Amino acid sequence: MSSFVIVVAVAISNIIARYIHGISSTYINLIVGIIVGLIPFTNHLVLEFNDKIFMIFILAPLLFFEGQATPLMAVGKRTKSIVNTAVLLAAISAIIAAFVVHQFFNLMLPLALVIVAISTPTDATAFDSVVTGRKFSNSLGNTLKMESLFNDATGIILLQAAITWLTTGYLSFWASTGDFLFSAIGGIILGAGLAFAVVSFRQYFVRSSYNVISSQTLIYVLTPFCIYLLAEMLGVSGIIAVVTAGLVHNSEANRSRFSSPRQMHLGIQLINFVGEVLNSFVFVVLGISLVRIFANQYNTIMGSIKWLATGVLVYVLLWGCRYIYARLWVGDKKRQTASLFALGGVHGTVTLAMTFSISNQVSQYWFSFIVVVETVVIILSMLVPTIVFKFMLPIDVDEQNRPAQLEQLRHGMVEVGIKQIKTMDLSSVVRASVIYDLRDQIQKNTLGSFFKQWGAVTANKSVLTGLQSVEQRRALMQAFDAERDYLYDLAKRHVVNSDVVYEIYSEILLSESLVLDPRNQMI
Repeated sequence: MSSFVIVVAVAISNIIARYIHGISSTYINLIVGIIVGLIPFTNHLVLEFNDKIFMIFILAPLLFFEGQATPLMAVGKRTKSIVNTAVLLAAISAIIAAFVVHQFFNLMLPLALVIVAISTPTDATAFDSVVTGRKFSNSLGNTLKMESLFNDATGIILLQAAITWLTTGYLSFWASTGDFLFSAIGGIILGAGLAFAVVSFRQYFVRSSYNVISSQTLIYVLTPFCIYLLAEMLGVSGIIAVVTAGLVHNSEANRSRFSSPRQMHLGIQLINFVGEVLNSFVFVVLGISLVRIFANQYNTIMGSIKWLATGVLVYVLLWGCRYIYARLWVGDKKRQTASLFALGGVHGTVTLAMTFSISNQVSQYWFSFIVVVETVVIILSMLVPTIVFKFMLPIDVDEQNRPAQLEQLRHGMVEVGIKQIKTMDLSSVVRASVIYDLRDQIQKNTLGSFFKQWGAVTANKSVLTGLQSVEQRRALMQAFDAERDYLYDLAKRHVVNSDVVYEIYSEILLSESLVLDPRNQMI
């Protein structure tokens, strides 16, 4: 029931987001989650946040898909940058921030380190939400995304060390460093080894006559869950293991995409669908959790503003450490670049999951305090760059004009396709059917005309004969050829951006595959 309510909220929020321009869908997901949390009936249907379930069923596949979308070669080229940002920057900034928080608020140093360690991981999805509609340096954006892929493990290891220090009163630097190296390197080795074994197994069947697409897809879907669980059982980083496994699968996809096109196409669509749903799922859950946090911690919130001051200080300190790092070590040492890098360290659901993971390891008072502090850090890290980027970054005009450009191109190609049909010697029934199908490419058929067509098909009044079906298929093929020629000519003359042309061109190919595919049982 919890999943059902959240998935319905995801569907509704993503529809609403289509009607609201200029605001990232992430914020709409967050707002709908808050509304679900505020309504007693829907809030009651959703179970309490469980960090283990969240890490296994939401975060593991998300990180796996993000890793698969990242070329392994790109990671190799950025190894030094990844180590610097995801390990050294994360660790040093956590130590500095923890010491300052300890001094300012007279908190125990281990407790301050717990708070800062939880705030260490950054979130690539949350980062995308704050730069929506703005032009952001590709190089800097890639650096931030690479950092977010790997710094979760650093935050978790720091948190484990801080909890040990807090509960035992003893902290061993070398033991913690050894644990980190074992966890990280072990995660890389395990993730790469298991992924290579899975890839080899799947590729053996892909290149044989025994391949079963449904079984292959199930194995693929289960891969991140199995790797994460096994890594955690063996005491290495499950996060790094699934990211590494995703990187290995990227190379597989690049070199086997034509071995089984249906399987590859299904896999790509599955990644896109599940990734979009899970990203939205994450922020709906975050919205619900924020409502519950403020409701459950009302006394803590109203009793003192120390939590607010601590959250603000932690965010400012982490921002400052990132800014100084960028000025000293990033290749482009301009102030604006450093500010963008610092603001790009957006925190999200990993921080939330880590917060709830310590519920049984600290006292109830300190857990309540940590929860509201981390809530402040998450909100500030999303809100501040969203506002500041509107002044620092130019509007992405190409992205802003893209919908209108796509619509114009679609209208032009459909006109060409219909013109081609009108020159052909076709029966009136076939011509009307084909023109109706072509007009569907630009949603020009009204709801009334759809129900008229649907009624005729249902009543068996417009079913084509065998010869007419062949005639229809050939007519559509010629119309699609004309549309592709139109788009190809525009691309060749550089009238529009190639990626816009490719998007529509691929839609035509998909439409044609529906007509020609002998396995298609819907036509």
